[in-house]
Amino acid sequence: MNNIFSRGIRGAITVEANTKEAIKGATVELLGQMLEANKVEKKDISFAIFTLTPDINAAFPAKFAREELGFSEVPMMCYNELNVEGSLQKCLRILLSVNTSKAQNEIKHIYLKGASILRQDLK
Repeated sequence: MNNIFSRGIRGAITVEANTKEAIKGATVELLGQMLEANKVEKKDISFAIFTLTPDINAAFPAKFAREELGFSEVPMMCYNELNVEGSLQKCLRILLSVNTSKAQNEIKHIYLKGASILRQDLK
């Protein structure tokens, strides 16, 4: 019998523009890759946290997770990132908390587009 653990899956992507369409596209692309890379089913997601840098505020990413990816039963929250001088701008970050039998070192974190500079150790 497999033991089930709570694991965090991190992801980040830069958003091309502060528009609903760009935020929707980035959200769907990043979440899709996070789910696929880790073979996660929606029923195994405990919750999702989305953060956006202050320069992207045209839409809530959770809305697109619900509408486009069927996250209707997943608790979700959206927050602003700290506005740290010199930090990456136009960045959407996601933290998924999932129930899984995978060990922490088997989790694949996903960093796309300009956000790939945030975790060069994962390349």
